[in-house]
Amino acid sequence: MEERQYKPAPRRRRGPGHGPGHGMMPGEKPKNFRKAIGDILRYMGSYKIAVFFVMIFAVFATIFEVVGPKVMGMATTELAEGLSRKISGTGGIEFDVIGKILVITLVLYTIGAVCQFFQGWIMTHVTQNLIYRMRGDIASKINRMPMKYFESVPYGEVLSRITNDVDTVGTGLNQSITNIITAVATIVGVIVMMLTISPLMTAIALLVIPVSGVLMGVIIRFSQKHFKTQQEYLGVINGQIEENFAGQLVIKAFNKEKDVTASFNEANDILYESAWKSQAIAGLMQPVMVFVGNMGYAGVAISGGILAIKGVIGIGDIQAFIQYVKNLTQPLQSIAQVMNQVQSMAAASERVFAFLGEEEETADAESTGECAASGDVSFDHVRFGYGDKTVINDFCAEVKDGQKIAIVGPTGAGKTTMVKLLMRFYDVESGSIRIGGRDIRDMSRGDLRQTFAMVLQDTWLFSGTIMENIRYGKLNATDEEVIAAAKAARAHHFIKTLPGGYNMVLNEDATNVSEGQRQLLTIARAILADRKVLILDEATSSVDTRTEERIQEAMDELMKGRTSFVIAHRLSTIRNADLILVMNHGDIVEQGSHEELLEKGGFYAELYNSQFEEVS
Repeated sequence: MEERQYKPAPRRRRGPGHGPGHGMMPGEKPKNFRKAIGDILRYMGSYKIAVFFVMIFAVFATIFEVVGPKVMGMATTELAEGLSRKISGTGGIEFDVIGKILVITLVLYTIGAVCQFFQGWIMTHVTQNLIYRMRGDIASKINRMPMKYFESVPYGEVLSRITNDVDTVGTGLNQSITNIITAVATIVGVIVMMLTISPLMTAIALLVIPVSGVLMGVIIRFSQKHFKTQQEYLGVINGQIEENFAGQLVIKAFNKEKDVTASFNEANDILYESAWKSQAIAGLMQPVMVFVGNMGYAGVAISGGILAIKGVIGIGDIQAFIQYVKNLTQPLQSIAQVMNQVQSMAAASERVFAFLGEEEETADAESTGECAASGDVSFDHVRFGYGDKTVINDFCAEVKDGQKIAIVGPTGAGKTTMVKLLMRFYDVESGSIRIGGRDIRDMSRGDLRQTFAMVLQDTWLFSGTIMENIRYGKLNATDEEVIAAAKAARAHHFIKTLPGGYNMVLNEDATNVSEGQRQLLTIARAILADRKVLILDEATSSVDTRTEERIQEAMDELMKGRTSFVIAHRLSTIRNADLILVMNHGDIVEQGSHEELLEKGGFYAELYNSQFEEVS
């Protein structure tokens, strides 16, 4: 298998939705903010009833909250009038009346608090269910993505969407929607109550809203582009960290620490610039809103004093109105604060929905639950390329059930690409591949891949016990079957020498066993799977010569009666193949047995002899 070249530089998207850094440099216009919010609202479509109840509770909570100050003002007015009566000798303070008013006020605020509790509880439930569904959709989407996406986008970028972006959307929804609904309901309720006291004072107080709206719009306009850049480069940073951590051995071996650090600093500088600018600009909202609110307080206090002197309103009305002004500025300040989260949420949601809208694999045939009828494989004038670069020109071959087929050739000849086409990681551009006489495009990918067992040069093991890793090839296998597969792969001996044996837990990268041992475990997993067709892509490249011979014996036994495709650079390992396909520049240039190809003295003989020439 062709070795991947490690690239420490940050990757950029080649088009919409193809990586973390698509043109998001400071100063570029952001994407459609309204569309991002609209996508979230449409995604919440199945929760309309719950959101409706959130709004109902918000309305009731607002009603009880805004009525409270006016009722409390009645107590103040009663107290002031009582003092006046006592001074004039015409009466006194009626504390029982004041007591009843205070009890009513307490009841109103209590009911309002209960409504707020249920409002928050329902919204939290909606948000968590939404995020649960979003993560599920992303996980499902990953399984439908074509291989070309994962070969062009860093792993950290995808992880960032599942973790950072989804968490940002969840936090923003949970806090912003509740606050916005409450704030809007409070503003409407407060204005209605203010009008019942004094239209003039209401007009003065309402000047705060348009002034605040204009200032908020200006601040949002300047900060949104920086929020977008910040969210984008969080994905870049995550991708680089994941890549650099996994590639430490290569980085150190080639003394690329400075290059990697410089590349990271480049992305980190952009993240830093966008982060402090977005936070600094958005941070202006709070002091600006406080300043505008204080101006409103001053206007209300002056006009209220004049009206009270003229006897138009009472002292309690002034108290209630000032409380209403406070209740009016508080939701405006709340909206100003929550707009930071809304902007981050919008930026994150754009990335999430862009991922969910990525191109998927071509439509799949309906699954029958059955794999191919036999191991006969036919390649009929297969043509394929990556973009504009053609890799397979005109590949033709007939493979009989039970044959061992070796595919050899120089790097870049198209050997591994043929395997990817066979497994339908990619679909052919023209021609066809048939298994058991059936075009693989007429089979579901699940049914097709149920026909294969694969061992690659790059081992993949997950964090878990050795027993669990081998059993991955057949989840319902018994312990005895797992051990039998390990013995067949010549892995049983070294497993028994490990602490815990089959119950030893491999770490995340399985670095607590050697590379050769990891390869043996993947071979054991393939043996346990017991499929009709085997694909071995440099399967023994990571083991020593003695171990390779032992594995080759086990693999020869395993391949009896099964169709096998073996890709190898060391030609000595495929001398006993039934048929050797020699590839060069995407075409089969020679085919035959090992002896026949050597006798021809052609391209294969050249490749075979060059290995010994290099050794000598």
